[in-house]
Amino acid sequence: ICEPGRKLAAAIGARLRTSPGAALIIDYGPAESAAGDSLQAVKGHRFHPVLSEPGRADLTAHVDFQALAEAGRRAGAKAHGPVSQGRWLLRMGIEERTVMLMKTASPDRAADLAGRARRLIDPGEMGTLFKVLALASPSLPVPPGLDP
Repeated sequence: ICEPGRKLAAAIGARLRTSPGAALIIDYGPAESAAGDSLQAVKGHRFHPVLSEPGRADLTAHVDFQALAEAGRRAGAKAHGPVSQGRWLLRMGIEERTVMLMKTASPDRAADLAGRARRLIDPGEMGTLFKVLALASPSLPVPPGLDP
């Protein structure tokens, strides 16, 4: 339970109830609330024992997207998603954009761009673990890429 996260989502929801706009939240975690401790350490892009090197690894925890969506809705916003980052990026045209960038890139840079795009959308990489949630004013249409 991340009370500061819920409070922030509620504050965003209250603002969006009275002022047109939207907030896009992209992070990693499950789409639905789950019991358990998601505290983890990451060092050098790998999981690391949480207490083995204090101050030398990044501590993080999964975002509870369901709790954020519920807090935003209770405060007056409309919640859209979450959807997987991979699905959202594909709907937003990452493949087409990557191809456009690769056309003017050197062969090495083109391969790098393709690899980076693949990492963002691949289900075995960041494509499924990361989620996208929007909180929006109720009068606005569904944000691009988040339609059901």
